[in-house]
Amino acid sequence: MDAMLELMQKGGPAMWAIFFVSVIGVGVFLERLLHLHRAQIRVGEFLLGMAGLVRERRYDEARQQCLSTPGPVARVALSAVLARDCSRAELRDIVRETGQLEVPRLERHLPILTALAYVAPLLGLLGTTLGLLEAFYLISTQGGYATVADLSGAVYQSLISAAAGLAVAIPAFVGASYLSSRVQDLMHDMERAGIEMVNLLKNRTLPAAEILAADGEPVGEA
Repeated sequence: MDAMLELMQKGGPAMWAIFFVSVIGVGVFLERLLHLHRAQIRVGEFLLGMAGLVRERRYDEARQQCLSTPGPVARVALSAVLARDCSRAELRDIVRETGQLEVPRLERHLPILTALAYVAPLLGLLGTTLGLLEAFYLISTQGGYATVADLSGAVYQSLISAAAGLAVAIPAFVGASYLSSRVQDLMHDMERAGIEMVNLLKNRTLPAAEILAADGEPVGEA
C-alpha cells in the first residue's frame, strides 16, 4: 500500500485522475458482469419446458414459467405467450420489438467502459507531457545546466504516468470486448427464443431433440 501511494505521489497529478478512472472501470465491469451472468439461462432447457406447456395449451403455467425465469430471453417468450392470439406476422413483430427493448438494458454502461479505455492512455500522455514540461522548466531556470538528479524526478513522473495509463486502458479494452461478446450471445438467444416461440404457438412446433441440439446439449433416447 505504501509503495502504491508513493507511485501515486511521484506520478504527478495525472496519476490521481488515472486512479479515479480505474476505480470507475472496475465498478462498471463487475456490475455488468454480474448483470449479464444473471441474465444468462440454458435456453434449450427453457424452450423445451415451454414447448411442453404450449403443446398442452397450459398457457397460464407457461406465463408463470416465464415470470419466474430471470433474464431477457424469458421476457421475450412471455411477450409471445401473452400475444398468442395475434396473427403470425403480428406475433413476430411483437417478439422482435420486445427483444429490441431489451438491448439497451444489456448494453447499459458499456459505452462508459469503452470511453474509459480511450481516456486512460490520454491521461497517461498528459502526465508524460507535464513531466517533460517540468524537466524543461528545471533546465531553463538553471541556465541550461541542470543535473541528472534534477531531471530524474520529472522523467520518472513522465514514465510512471504513461505506464499507468496503459495499465488501465488495456484491461478496460479487454473487459469491454468481453462484455460486448456476452451481450451478442444474449441477443442471439433472444432472437432464437422469439423465433421458436412463434413456431410453437402457431403450430409449427420444433421437436424436443432439435431444441436441445441447437443449444449444444446431449439428447437422450426417446
